[in-house]
Amino acid sequence: MKTVLIIYPHWVPANLAGVQRPRLIGNYLKSFGWHPLLLTVDSKYYEETPDPVIAKTASKDIEVVYTKAYKVSKPRIIGDIGLRAFPFLKEKALELCKTRKIDCIWIPIPSFYTALLGRIIHDKTGIPYGIDYIDPWVRDITNQSDTRAKLSQLVARNLEPYAVKKASFITGVSTPYYWPVIERNFKTPPAHVGMPYGFDPNDHKIQLPNLKMPWYGMPNCKPWIYAGAFLPNSHVFMDAFFKAIAKLKDDGNWDPAIRLFFIGTGPYPAKRITAYAADYGLEDIVIEQRERQPFLYILNYLSAADRVMLFGSTEKHYTASKTYQCLLSERPLFTVLHGESQAVQVLKDVKADPFLVPYHNSDINENVSEAMVDTLKAFQKEDLNWQPDLSELNQYSSKESARALVEVMDSVV
Repeated sequence: MKTVLIIYPHWVPANLAGVQRPRLIGNYLKSFGWHPLLLTVDSKYYEETPDPVIAKTASKDIEVVYTKAYKVSKPRIIGDIGLRAFPFLKEKALELCKTRKIDCIWIPIPSFYTALLGRIIHDKTGIPYGIDYIDPWVRDITNQSDTRAKLSQLVARNLEPYAVKKASFITGVSTPYYWPVIERNFKTPPAHVGMPYGFDPNDHKIQLPNLKMPWYGMPNCKPWIYAGAFLPNSHVFMDAFFKAIAKLKDDGNWDPAIRLFFIGTGPYPAKRITAYAADYGLEDIVIEQRERQPFLYILNYLSAADRVMLFGSTEKHYTASKTYQCLLSERPLFTVLHGESQAVQVLKDVKADPFLVPYHNSDINENVSEAMVDTLKAFQKEDLNWQPDLSELNQYSSKESARALVEVMDSVV
């Protein structure tokens, strides 16, 4: 059996979105003849609050090796664990490559700086490596004035070419995420493949019977829930959403029992969701909890809700990995996504697009809001005929993503 060294500085009990990438794919690599060997950082060096139950979702087939990191200083200067752990990850990775038979190295990013380890280790050992783009490293920040973001992008434009130059393969959650990397840095494209986060159906079988729902103690409440980070490029959707609800309410077409829960939205910049609601006099029906929630809590919340909501991004390359979680909750789903997002095709494949509001670059806020009015009016009905064909989701499972990764690794080894 071949061995792939996966380098990712966070692991369970961290509940960051990036942890799901090596977990979901690592859970199935052994099925295709590859042993997953994960090099990560001991959780005592994490800044994040640990998730008490997420370890239940990681397969015992994943062998984990831990190293240390520099602690966060006071005042906090460097928080990125990829930087704090860089020398220790490098030392341990080289040790593993010398003492174990490592056939390939795979490095999901961010943290972006760990991408440099692939090149460094390859130069010393000759082991082929690949970089996996969970998010773009070099990206458009023209709409941001933040000095820190500008400095970060200046560094990215200088470091990325070094990191990817000798990469044997490039992967990503979708081809548009990584294709600009190839165009910028390669005359002849290396092996590459886009593979979504996907999902592990076993996650949705884990029930937490004593878990209190966010709407606990609210009698006669019909909870609609959005769960997960709120994206910087989702703000236009949120304004249009509350504008549509205000119109429905004024026309007498809004069920007063509905409560809108936004859970685990995170420390997103700019205007709060509750502020958008207040603009239209709807703050009394909105409950936002910004703190990150344990992953299995979220899955249980979704399955217990009356309705589920998904707001994507105005960027077409956004894949909306939360789509799978929403669909597997088996609850009716209201979605707002860029019309060219890969997630739109997922919804269509499984016949879960009756309440999809697609966004196009030419749309103005008024167009989006008007489209939402009719969709939300229908979405409230008690007798919804909600019967998506979830068997069609198999093509998007993390097992299929693991298969895609194995095929590209086999091609370069």
